[in-house]
Amino acid sequence: MIAQVTKELMIKEIKSYFKTPLGYVFLVIFLFGIGYLTFEPGRGSFFYMREASMSAFFRYIPWMFLFLIPAVSMKLWAEERKSGSIELLLTMPITVRQAVVAKFLASWAFIGLALLGTTPMIFTVSYLGNPDFGVIILGYLASFLMAGALLAVGGFFSALTKNQVVSFILTVVACFILIMAGSPPILEFISALLPKYFVDLFESLSVLNHFDSIERGVFSLSNLWFFAVTIFFWLFGSIILLNENKAN
Repeated sequence: MIAQVTKELMIKEIKSYFKTPLGYVFLVIFLFGIGYLTFEPGRGSFFYMREASMSAFFRYIPWMFLFLIPAVSMKLWAEERKSGSIELLLTMPITVRQAVVAKFLASWAFIGLALLGTTPMIFTVSYLGNPDFGVIILGYLASFLMAGALLAVGGFFSALTKNQVVSFILTVVACFILIMAGSPPILEFISALLPKYFVDLFESLSVLNHFDSIERGVFSLSNLWFFAVTIFFWLFGSIILLNENKAN
C-alpha cells in the first residue's frame, strides 16, 4: 500500500505537469512525433509494411523515449536542488524514500498518459484489418515498463546534479547505452576488449532486448523481473544521493 503522504505528493506532482504549457508541449511533441514516424512514407512505416499490426508504432517508441524521458525526468530533483526547495521538502513529514517514489510514480503516470493518447492508432489498425489485440496490449505494457525503467535512470541523474541540462544529457547517454547494450556491433566491439562473461552481462542489461521480447508477444517473468530490478536499482541510487544531500 502507498502511504497517504506519498499519494498526496504524487497527485501534486502530476498536477504540476499541467500548471505550465511545458507538460502540454511534451505531449504534443510525443504524439506528433510518434504519429509521423509510424505513418510517414518510409520503409518502416505502417502503410509500407501492409499488415494490420502496431509493429511500426512500437519500433519507434524506444527512440522517442530516448529524448522524451530525459526531458520529463530532468526536472524531478534538479529543479528542487537549484531553487533550494528540496531542503523544505525534506524537512516535511515525509521520508526521502516516499518522496522519490511519489515523484517517480507521478512522472510514470504522465508518460502513461502520453501512451494513452496514442490509442486512436488501435482503431485505425482495427479498421484496416484484424490485428492481434493480445500482442498490442503486450506492446503497450512493454512500452510502459520501458518508460518506468528509463524514468528511474533519469531520476537518478536529476538527483545527482542541480543543472537540468546536465541531467538531460547524462540521462540521454545512459538511456542510449541501456537501449543499445544488446546491439551486435557494440557487443562485437566489447568482446574484443573484455571476457565473454562481461559481454554477456552487458548484453543482459539491454532494455531493448526485453522490450522486444514482450512486444513480440513473449511475456515471461524474467522480463518483468528485469524491469522491476532496474527500476528498484536506480530509485535506490536516487534515495542514497538525496539522503547524503539531506545529511549535508
